[in-house]
Amino acid sequence: MKDLLRIKSLISSDIEVLLNQQVKKEAFSSSAYLAMASWCNRNGYDFSSEYFFKQAEEERHHQLKFYKYILDMGGNAVSPEVTGIKQEYNSFREVFEEALDQEISVTNSIKNIYARCMKEQDFVTMEFLNWFLKEQREEEYKARRALELFEVIGEEGTGRWQIDKHVGQIKYDSEA
Repeated sequence: MKDLLRIKSLISSDIEVLLNQQVKKEAFSSSAYLAMASWCNRNGYDFSSEYFFKQAEEERHHQLKFYKYILDMGGNAVSPEVTGIKQEYNSFREVFEEALDQEISVTNSIKNIYARCMKEQDFVTMEFLNWFLKEQREEEYKARRALELFEVIGEEGTGRWQIDKHVGQIKYDSEA
């Protein structure tokens, strides 16, 4: 019966493993952003805290999209255990550096899945991943712009207050 179910699955075992790893990465990102929101809140960066709460929610949404896709394709979606979430940061800037690193890591992971799908000619999953590739453009853009605020505004005087105020206003409008 198990082999019969595998035959009915539209994704290979290798792709299923990669997609489940992505579910875990998205869950990790969501939890990491919650920790960043908490740190910002505790340190008086209210706008940045709200920014990271929204990012956490988006990552959770992405996790569920991958999870549901695996199930829809006849695969076995695995609920991930998430550990090792950093709770403390040395500076306001470090929070945003970690956020950008996280987004780059997610983008590279999705590109890896996409490359594997190309090799297997899994056009259905490639089409599914296109939405995430576009989404990652936005996520990396926003993370880079937030980090650039530290260079443009500077952290001296009321600089961190100004940076915090502008973080929530970062938008990505490209439809290209």
